[in-house]
Amino acid sequence: MCKTVLITGASRGIGRGIALAFADKGYNVAVNCIHSIDKLQETAELVQKSGASCKIFPADVSRYEKTEELFDNVKKEFGNVDILINNAGISIIGLFQDMTRDEWERIINTNLGSLYNCCHFAIPDMVNNKCGKIINISSVWGIAGASCEVAYSASKGGVNALTRALAKELAPSNIQVNAIACGAIDTDMNHFLSDDELTSLTDEIPAGRLGTPGEVGNLVRSLCDGSSYLTGQIIQLDGGWI
Repeated sequence: MCKTVLITGASRGIGRGIALAFADKGYNVAVNCIHSIDKLQETAELVQKSGASCKIFPADVSRYEKTEELFDNVKKEFGNVDILINNAGISIIGLFQDMTRDEWERIINTNLGSLYNCCHFAIPDMVNNKCGKIINISSVWGIAGASCEVAYSASKGGVNALTRALAKELAPSNIQVNAIACGAIDTDMNHFLSDDELTSLTDEIPAGRLGTPGEVGNLVRSLCDGSSYLTGQIIQLDGGWI
């Protein structure tokens, strides 16, 4: 029987890399985003070319009622969600004192509130089946904090704390909850950097380069296919940076 994996924020970058890591016939892949529907369709087509069944499910996972509709639609198409990858996230760079309340709430609702929403609808079926995996995509800034990304850092710190606590709560039901704290990954989120800034950044990373979305995807897949004893961990994928 095929397992169903739901990946939020899968139109590009890390989300697309994760989707492609599940692009074999052993999985049904449900991909989600809110805005870039054409890019989301591209992700689905790439996954389908590799043999997996893949459908798009546009929805705003920062909104509870929209997330409920998302899970209803996924269940109608594929059945229960066996693996949940919480990847949807946004960032606003700037001084904390210049951040508006609306910007703060948008980051917290998207980066942290979406985890509540998605987990709330995924967990009951996982508990009933005594099986499930939840992988939260976090950031090294949730561990170390970043100047001019205070809200983002706070949201990812919340993701890390939620991961550890929820893992303890769900371990008796054989559900594993882990997070990947990404460092500098080569995605559109970093494309605002100039060549000089990018060089300066890579000079700070002992591995001497940015990570790739595929590397994040491969780690996600290994966590899902690996030991059921590994849970409650915040795994840094940062080339030794932080």
